[in-house]
Amino acid sequence: MTERLRLKKNADRRLKAGHLWLYSNEIDTDATPLKTFEPGAQAVVEASNGRAMAVAYVNPHSLICARVVSRDPEMRLDRSLLVHRFKQALGLRQRLFAKPFYRLVHGEGDLLPGLIVDRFDDVLVVQLNTLGMERMAEQVIDALDKVLSPRAIVFKNDSSGRRQEQLDRQVEVVKGELPEEVLLEENGVRFVARVLDGQKTGWFYDHRDNRAWLNKLVAGKRVLDVFSYVGGWGVQAAAHGASEVLCVDASSDALEHVAANAALNGLTDQVAIGEGDAFEAMAALKADGEQFDVVILDPPAFIKKRKDIPSGERAYSRLNREAMRLLGRDGLLMSASCSMHLAPERLVECVRGAVRHQDRHGQVIYQGHQGSDHPVHPSIPETNYLKALGVRVFRD
Repeated sequence: MTERLRLKKNADRRLKAGHLWLYSNEIDTDATPLKTFEPGAQAVVEASNGRAMAVAYVNPHSLICARVVSRDPEMRLDRSLLVHRFKQALGLRQRLFAKPFYRLVHGEGDLLPGLIVDRFDDVLVVQLNTLGMERMAEQVIDALDKVLSPRAIVFKNDSSGRRQEQLDRQVEVVKGELPEEVLLEENGVRFVARVLDGQKTGWFYDHRDNRAWLNKLVAGKRVLDVFSYVGGWGVQAAAHGASEVLCVDASSDALEHVAANAALNGLTDQVAIGEGDAFEAMAALKADGEQFDVVILDPPAFIKKRKDIPSGERAYSRLNREAMRLLGRDGLLMSASCSMHLAPERLVECVRGAVRHQDRHGQVIYQGHQGSDHPVHPSIPETNYLKALGVRVFRD
């Protein structure tokens, strides 16, 4: 490998601390002009004194212009390294889970920046979110085939991150044939994964532990699941003894899958659906005098960029206020956020403000985050994105 990427003086501090990203303003472009790099090419990263520090793939057109794949300057991202990393990732998941339903590769958290792999038994759903990983597509297929010999591999390359990398969006089965239904099991409940037409990879494994906590507290309760998607929270609540569950989502297609997942588990009588905007739906329920013992809020990311923080925090605050209006005298709120830029203490503040707005008391009795199959890289705060609060909301 002859390509070299030279850092400015003192720009190696984050790299030494363990971070895997390099920004364009950290590069000594006099010594190694970014414009000379072929997009997606690999290069040896050098300190300002020329000392080799790592190997990274480069995208000169992105703010994050390089992502480290190995600290060994002699290494390179190829089929062999992918097999090694996949085996490391699989070893962790097999220690954590008895059944083959989990996130197998979580990007930087598994030392494979730009790569996501979710496992649904013998079906693997892959997201190649960066140009560097896109160039490794064939090697990713070969390495996954060697490590797991899956029945089918799907490339679900339709993420917003691909636009930032100037990549096309596409979804295709790249190995084998999909079964008629791709099934998964979470916390003892079965679901159909929408691997071709669903959000992300077709399922959100990251809330597994948070759902498991809530499942213990819903028996005999009336539950409202807002932003329900295909019923990950609501159907599990019904399966764990909730007397009634109402799943609300703006997508009629998602709600059809809620009904199908309820039927799959013999829960049709317990699970109802309601289509509409979350805020409007909650206002209508309040106007009708409806009350619930448990309300679940798992919205999409309201804060996608730092500039969105003020408006996003206002949206989270309003959402929590509207939810609390629907809780009975002594209710339970599960309030979640997948916005990386929302600090955990700010979600607590949104909940605190909502509690006081309703002139109630609140007790945070649970603080959750992403599951262990979404490992956090300790040097990359951006990998720690998911927050979940279990809050008891009550009156004097």
